[in-house]
Amino acid sequence: MSGFLTTHVLDAARGVPAAGLRVTLFRIEGEGRTRVAEAVTNADGRTDAPLLPADAFATGTYEILFEAGDYLRGAGLAGDEPLFLDQVPIRFGMSDPEAHYHVPLLLSPYSYSTYRGS
Repeated sequence: MSGFLTTHVLDAARGVPAAGLRVTLFRIEGEGRTRVAEAVTNADGRTDAPLLPADAFATGTYEILFEAGDYLRGAGLAGDEPLFLDQVPIRFGMSDPEAHYHVPLLLSPYSYSTYRGS
């Protein structure tokens, strides 16, 4: 089995999956970053396919950029401009070439949290 990377987003303010939120995955190398994948969350708050499937998986440092502001505006939760949270970057490392890495985001207009899920 090869490793792979998934994500999902939960709207903690409303207690529902965050559908329609754009996420972009970057590979970090030194001071640079290269876009690897882009997706939009579905009705379950997940991407339809892994952000980094097994056939493209490589260990290293990555960043998922969650376009929280666009989602919050669309959900009527944004508040005044400029938003407190607009883009939420989560930078993390993947060292096990055989592991399933899952990086979820729990989002509200004024806070977020993440963890290594399963």
